[in-house]
Amino acid sequence: MTFARGGPGSPSSDDGDGPDGPPVTPDVQPDPDPGPRSATKGAAKRARRPTPWWQETLILIVTAVVLAIIIKTFFIQAFYIPSGSMENTLRVYDRILVEKPSYWFGTPQRGDIVVFKDPDHWLDQEETGAPPNALAKGLALIGLYPTGGHLVKRVIGIGGDHVQCKAGVLTVNGVVLHESSYVTLARRSCDSNFSVVVPPHELWVMGDNRNNSADSRAHLGDPGGGFIPDGDVVGKVFVVIWPVDHWRFFPRPSTFDQPGLQAAGVATGPAGLGLAGVALVPLAVRRRRRDQKRDR
Repeated sequence: MTFARGGPGSPSSDDGDGPDGPPVTPDVQPDPDPGPRSATKGAAKRARRPTPWWQETLILIVTAVVLAIIIKTFFIQAFYIPSGSMENTLRVYDRILVEKPSYWFGTPQRGDIVVFKDPDHWLDQEETGAPPNALAKGLALIGLYPTGGHLVKRVIGIGGDHVQCKAGVLTVNGVVLHESSYVTLARRSCDSNFSVVVPPHELWVMGDNRNNSADSRAHLGDPGGGFIPDGDVVGKVFVVIWPVDHWRFFPRPSTFDQPGLQAAGVATGPAGLGLAGVALVPLAVRRRRRDQKRDR
């Protein structure tokens, strides 16, 4: 018996392999959207955890200390007054601020109230004013506690000045100083007679309380002659900040602006001599040119 081969619709087409080979399975592409779970994980990775409070506190403390050291070293430093040598301008235990930028490119001037390092043991043990405990010492180191161990006086003479006291009258380069605005406790500017010429780059200083101030006058016989190097000056006193009822600023007294005093300083001081030389050069050139024209 002969069987005929079935067509496409016959049962023989269910064998799996057709005339063109095995069936082809289509490629399955991954879903580009991973779903809400993957999105949540990515967002969690991108999110930053908040900084712990103790880290923030530590950062703030370190920043404050660094800023305090920078301010103390270059700009402003606090001190307190341990003695009455500057009364009534500065009183015992006054808290003062000393600014330093004024002397970045210059030197102390006559009339400035300056704080300077002890040049040669001028201070006794009671006047050194060391911080009372370890905490105060640490605060003083970074400028948050007023420090002692320095002196505060008023600059009377600078390098090249001739400072003289005679019969109670104080003169600088022959010009009388009128000191009644700040020398208030003594009847006269000075009692003991002296006459000194201030060496270059040094200062002659005196306290405003002339009868109770161990200043340059008291150290005339010392190796330094009572003078202090201008490099020992820490800065210029510009304000009292405590107690509140003592609060005040300290401009330079007008007696130190006398024309004769300044002219004498320009003639004798090293810096003034340099400025005078610069001013005289063009004048000499003009005179020489004028003389040449006349000769022609």
